[in-house]
Amino acid sequence: MLWFLAACCVPSFLLSYFGTAALRRLAPRWGLIDQPAARKVHVTPTPLGGGLAIFASFLVTVGAAQALAWLILSTDISLPGLPPELRVHLPGVLYRSQQVWAIIAAGTLLAVMGLIDDFKGLPWQPRLAVQLGIAVALVAGGVRATVFVDAPWIGAIVTVGWIVVLINAFNFLDNMDALSSGIALIASVLFAAVMLTCVAEPRWLVGGALLVLAGSLGGFLCHNRPPAKIFMGDSGSTFIGLVLATVTVLGTFYDESVAGQHVMLAPLFILAVPLYDFTSVMIIRVSERRSPFHPDKSHFSHRLVELGLDRPYAVLTVHLATLTTGLGALLLYRAAGWTEALILVAQLLCVLAIVAILETVGRRRNGTDPGSNG
Repeated sequence: MLWFLAACCVPSFLLSYFGTAALRRLAPRWGLIDQPAARKVHVTPTPLGGGLAIFASFLVTVGAAQALAWLILSTDISLPGLPPELRVHLPGVLYRSQQVWAIIAAGTLLAVMGLIDDFKGLPWQPRLAVQLGIAVALVAGGVRATVFVDAPWIGAIVTVGWIVVLINAFNFLDNMDALSSGIALIASVLFAAVMLTCVAEPRWLVGGALLVLAGSLGGFLCHNRPPAKIFMGDSGSTFIGLVLATVTVLGTFYDESVAGQHVMLAPLFILAVPLYDFTSVMIIRVSERRSPFHPDKSHFSHRLVELGLDRPYAVLTVHLATLTTGLGALLLYRAAGWTEALILVAQLLCVLAIVAILETVGRRRNGTDPGSNG
């Protein structure tokens, strides 16, 4: 397992680290600069485009792994250090390669669109239309959740919604240094742990892809930790949202006989905080008769700052809340049935209730809550 972890994480980490360092110098020459504004928290112009390093490191590492698997199987060579239990899964890796490359192709389209948006800004309507088209195409290609019901169309609709929501959730979260990328790193590691240790038969392809993403995010975070030297921009946030959405669908929902139907809740545990933040922000904007995609400071992280936390501590609080709910997913796979699972659900709801209380107090402290006297 340690060999597998190193093989997945180290190459993508190094590629992302040095790629991000290069983009820090190149982005200003290309005009990729995020200027301070009223709705933003940074006060100095900061390079954009770090998401390109995340995307490129993920693409190169996954591509190299696929090429190596093909080489081993086609030539029957013996690779020193390759565990026998992993070698038997190589045909499955190649069998799923079509879906993997469909996800990467969709991610490429999102990264390009995000880069254009970083340069000159795009209206939310065409961006949402492209996201919906990508989600429908991926579902039609077999990337879909079963949600343990007989009607395939229900799983298809759920998957389309899941993909679009996560793409936008991680884009919305990219509002403070290391926030979105840090949450994505936590989610990637937790999902990988589930896929490699919590199921009867480790899912090497899904777990490996998540570890590659974790390595890519780790390399980027070395430059994005407060005070950030570079932002990932829409090209990165939408890409990681897509990868997490699609890979978790393939890994968590693909086999109905994994450990009972309650395991379908695992992605909701790991991504509870970003999903809550996305939902609450959308409700606030719609209730105030504003565009749901118009950026503002309605996020949980902003509320924590309004309560008096410094930004790095606000980000750390959101990270710890994500980790707290996510650890429940590891226990979910060990729950014997729905009784134990519902106890974990109650714990999850308690954490989200704490988040809601802090968020409400933050809004009232700032005088923006409709029920406040401010």
